[in-house]
Amino acid sequence: MRIYWKKTFTATTLIFAVTVFYVAISHYSSHQKIELSGPQLLARAIASQHATSARALQVFQDLQNDSVPFNVSYSLLAGSLAQTQKYLAVGLSSIKRKRGSYLLDTLKSIFSQSSEEELKEMVVVVFLADFNMEWNEQTLSEISTRFTVPILKGQLLVIHAPQKYYPPLEGLKRNFNDSPDRVRFRSKQNVDYAFLFRFSADLSQYFIMIEDDVICAKNFFTAIKTFIQAQAQSYWVTLEFSKLGYIGKLYHSNNLPQLAKFLFLFYQEMPCDWLLNHFNMLLTQKDTIRFKPSLFQHAGLYSSFGGTINRLKDNDFDENPGNVANNPPAAVLTDMVTFERHTPEKAYSNVDGYFWGKSPAMGNHFTVVLHEPAVFRRVMIVTGSKDGKKDLLGAAEVEVGQNPVKMTEGPQCSKYFKLGPLVKGQFDRKNIQEGISSSLSCLKITVTEKQEDWVIIQKISIWTENKNQEVKP
Repeated sequence: MRIYWKKTFTATTLIFAVTVFYVAISHYSSHQKIELSGPQLLARAIASQHATSARALQVFQDLQNDSVPFNVSYSLLAGSLAQTQKYLAVGLSSIKRKRGSYLLDTLKSIFSQSSEEELKEMVVVVFLADFNMEWNEQTLSEISTRFTVPILKGQLLVIHAPQKYYPPLEGLKRNFNDSPDRVRFRSKQNVDYAFLFRFSADLSQYFIMIEDDVICAKNFFTAIKTFIQAQAQSYWVTLEFSKLGYIGKLYHSNNLPQLAKFLFLFYQEMPCDWLLNHFNMLLTQKDTIRFKPSLFQHAGLYSSFGGTINRLKDNDFDENPGNVANNPPAAVLTDMVTFERHTPEKAYSNVDGYFWGKSPAMGNHFTVVLHEPAVFRRVMIVTGSKDGKKDLLGAAEVEVGQNPVKMTEGPQCSKYFKLGPLVKGQFDRKNIQEGISSSLSCLKITVTEKQEDWVIIQKISIWTENKNQEVKP
């Protein structure tokens, strides 16, 4: 497919120029105690320079006008709104497909893979976004019959927004030389998602978007909650629980009105997942923060656009991921020579990537120092390339430590306990605190033999008990 780069660049520049200023200000005003960072100030300056054209100024005025995008009334077709906010809302939009239907299977997966305790903290929102009212009524009937209990418990809401509230969907821009049908489909999808986001903004603390043709991992809610807690001291806009499209993307609910307006205003510019990337950059999240293994898998065979075959799969998906590592907030440091942008924190955080260091010498270390001490239950270390054939750490000792102290080269623990060596570049041990009667602050990997090969540390995982919990002797 040939892409019109000039049009693409113009659209992207316009989006960046007029929106970064608005979003940064909106974000600032809703968090008045937080000072704008350097990147945000720079973004404001750039936006001020670019937002001088008549078109940019007009769009900026539209952004400021809260009544423009969402003069919309929703129909609540099934379920009832809870009196108090839930922890998580799971949202999906569905339309009539030319071939295949997966919505009921998706809902079944959500509810069957969640415990009763998890469901008490969760609400599922289904937006029936088709203009065919006969299909909406038939689908509503099927949902009501199959999922009566979740509806009665307020765990499932079904909504609709009439066609009259949609912006024009014909004669739109063809920025990427897409067919008019394709442009209409992706533009309407942006508006569908915008309406879903706006409705869901007050339902919960967090919101995760999935699609109507996915299956879910067992106890996905608990894995999501654990991961959110692990990011407590980090700034983030979007957390990702699948690497596919718009599946498994999680937001703070108080950001949903901004995101909804953003999708609405630029609905004809580009597909929704591309717009999401711009939104993250505008709110200064430059790296992808993704949980692994993925918790949602694309399961539909036929695409919602045109009924074409779509075999796309997330090869990081695990339907039964089991216990999830906590990885509490920590400083990560090493004296190995780092190769390019493969920095140490990428082995410990859930930012996409890994640590890659040049040939380590005997005595080199890789250390994780927790911000707060914790009780370690399990430690797992994975080194080497993904196929396990290159850049393994051949000889190293693993230790845990207490009593962190500040050193010139960074924090270290003053007291360590040996756990054992890496075996073929890997380490996995439970019952870490056996014989250790108080909380730990450090995990240290020390190289015991020089090696010529470089080293990749794919992942360091730490499972902990409750914060600051002491181990009974």
